[in-house]
Amino acid sequence: MRFAASFAALAVAVALIPALPGQAAPALPVTATGVWRNPHDSVHIALRPCGEEICGFVVFASPKAEAAARKGGTPKLLGAQLLRNFKVDKNGIARGKVFVPDLNAVFGGSAELLDARTLRARGCLFGAVICKTQIWTRIDNAPT
Repeated sequence: MRFAASFAALAVAVALIPALPGQAAPALPVTATGVWRNPHDSVHIALRPCGEEICGFVVFASPKAEAAARKGGTPKLLGAQLLRNFKVDKNGIARGKVFVPDLNAVFGGSAELLDARTLRARGCLFGAVICKTQIWTRIDNAPT
């Protein structure tokens, strides 16, 4: 199992404490929408509103990332929805579910917008064990 490759496809993700039920989540910050790349520039994700939540779809995947996804049981990485049900909490941190194609599994996730072009994503495989943090970079023009 390629742990590093799995989190390369993670795309904006994981801290395990879901938003509390019954509480309305703030709207997606305008500066978070757009296309973001992982640290290795092997996966690009388009973040956009999906109703009251945030979702993210793969809009670019390197051949190596595609191969890792296929090996993990995901036949096609391009177009896959990796981020699901993300809601922004009162601290400005988005929490939701992340599909990791290399593992063919869904985990809890979080993402924090550090500035208009920088996003810190955290992912953990099991509870708060085996975690990884990545810095994602916005690659399209930030909204004004």
